[in-house]
Amino acid sequence: MAFESLSEKLNAAFRKLRGKGRLSEADVKEAMREVRLALLEADVSYKVVKDFVKAVTVRACGADVLESLSPAQMVIKIVNEELRALMGGENRKLNISSKSPSVCMLVGLQGAGKTTNGAKLAAYMKKQGKRPLLAACDVYRPAAIKQLETVGAQLDIPVFQMGQSSPVEIAKAAIAHAKKHGNDLVFLDTAGRLHIDEALMTELIEIKAATEPAEILLVVDAMTGQDAVNAATAFNDALNITGVMLTKLDGDARGGAALSVTAVTGKPVKYAGIGEKLDQIEPFHPDRMAGRILGMGDVLTLIEKAEQSFDEKKAAEMAERLRHNKFTLSDYYEQLVSLKGMGSMEDLAGMIPGMDAKALKGASFDEKALSRTEAIILSMTTRERDNPGVLNSSRKKRIAAGSGTSVVDINRLLKQYDMMQQMVRQMAGSGKRMKKFGKMGAIPGLGF
Repeated sequence: MAFESLSEKLNAAFRKLRGKGRLSEADVKEAMREVRLALLEADVSYKVVKDFVKAVTVRACGADVLESLSPAQMVIKIVNEELRALMGGENRKLNISSKSPSVCMLVGLQGAGKTTNGAKLAAYMKKQGKRPLLAACDVYRPAAIKQLETVGAQLDIPVFQMGQSSPVEIAKAAIAHAKKHGNDLVFLDTAGRLHIDEALMTELIEIKAATEPAEILLVVDAMTGQDAVNAATAFNDALNITGVMLTKLDGDARGGAALSVTAVTGKPVKYAGIGEKLDQIEPFHPDRMAGRILGMGDVLTLIEKAEQSFDEKKAAEMAERLRHNKFTLSDYYEQLVSLKGMGSMEDLAGMIPGMDAKALKGASFDEKALSRTEAIILSMTTRERDNPGVLNSSRKKRIAAGSGTSVVDINRLLKQYDMMQQMVRQMAGSGKRMKKFGKMGAIPGLGF
């Protein structure tokens, strides 16, 4: 996961400070040397690192820090604040023009994930009540138009294309099409190149002049490090971009791009692609990301993920059943599916303050096991789901045959269910905890 190595090195530096009752300027400067090395190893721009370390050192060597009762905490607070500032300070939303349709121009190098992540962003805006249209302006890359049509169909978002026509004419025609069909937001999927060249920039400048986009979003692969910064500088100089979208932030990226792009261009990172699935995109919050880098967690994002995964009406119904100690196998399966929708256990752990995400590295839901659970539960009668105690040997054999599993699989599921039942009974006596348990949707295995 991005920032993992950086986070470990920064926390190692801060652990040395925490062991000291009082800090001297020498202590601070020694810690800042380690911070500088950690940032450089994360592929952060040298100039950005130099300015960052200088700003932190000046603040950390102030009398209010060195003479405070907990100087180490004060230093960490300063680093957190400077990291937030380095990444833009606060989340910035997509620019929307008052004149419909509003145009968002997606630009970037080939391979950055422009097409897929542009479609993800369109789907995200659709959830916000917008009526987006995707426009296929990349007429050079083989199958680019087909790729956009495919992801558009999967997300139920219309795609406008004119084949191998002029990209400028396609963009203008897409806007006219949007006006005619009631689309209030147009995403222009422009062509990329393997490297910056004059022909690419000329075409993009012409599209910008013809469409007057409210947003020019640069799509940057977070795993490209310094190359991402160089590309961002070139695109910004030519187009005056309005924001950045980082992709592959869930991979083994060292994080340098996220920490450098805003500082170099002065333009905020607005969104981040956090996985391969078409719903895995989220607004980029510098304050939350700084907290995750420093091991402080990201509870707000965790809550938002829970809200997206759990249906409020179902959660209320679940809470009512739990109050009466009624937790069926159908309920058990629903909670497994909901928790699976929140992402990997490693990512979730990284959002919980004090939780060691590395301990859960690679932990994820076993898709095959979940499929077996679904098949077993759906092969049961309503009575069997509501009252598993009736499952005798012959019933288990019937269910195993109907679900393509074995009696061993069924017994394993029933054992897991019994453990969940015991937890429900233990919590039934505590009103406050029970209320919280029901509100979160009774997540299996997390002990809420």
